Amino acid sequence: MDDIVKQAMAKWPNVPDCFGWLGLDGRGDWYLRDDAAQAAGAFTSGAQGAKGSRLQHEKLIDFIQRNYAADADGRWYFQNGPQRVYVELQHTPWVWRVSSSGEVASHSGLPTQVSASYLDEAGHLYLATPLGMGLVHTADMEHAAAMVEAGHWAPEDVSQATLESRFGFLRSPSARLKTT
Repeated sequence: MDDIVKQAMAKWPNVPDCFGWLGLDGRGDWYLRDDAAQAAGAFTSGAQGAKGSRLQHEKLIDFIQRNYAADADGRWYFQNGPQRVYVELQHTPWVWRVSSSGEVASHSGLPTQVSASYLDEAGHLYLATPLGMGLVHTADMEHAAAMVEAGHWAPEDVSQATLESRFGFLRSPSARLKTT
């Protein structure tokens, strides 16, 4: 976490959390979800405009990714100064990039090691790592398939419906607020 963020947290300890305003899609792209996007529907609804606007400012994206973490309840957030901005996840908290040599890194560039692999009913490949659970980026499926074919990864079957509870993350912190 950036030092400036830690300083802001110490200076303003009681800033309310923010829900519904930031999303992470299955390609590792960040989306800003203004009032109109939130009114159009859930981040994962597929409704026109609900996803929001894809962030393209590299320094902002880097800042978000350096200050991206999870709380004890499995809710992923971006620590924006003193405020936690909880993230709506299309699939998982991480999107994995797989190189031709089989090295794995997160959408934010953090290298990691694969401890297990999973395949769901829709054909999505997930990797469990010390950083957490993530979806393999669609552009890297050829490299991932080579790892499976070489016997480095042996995907177990998993149901999309059980991913959150099984791997301890919450796709929609804002939806949970509405049901509690």
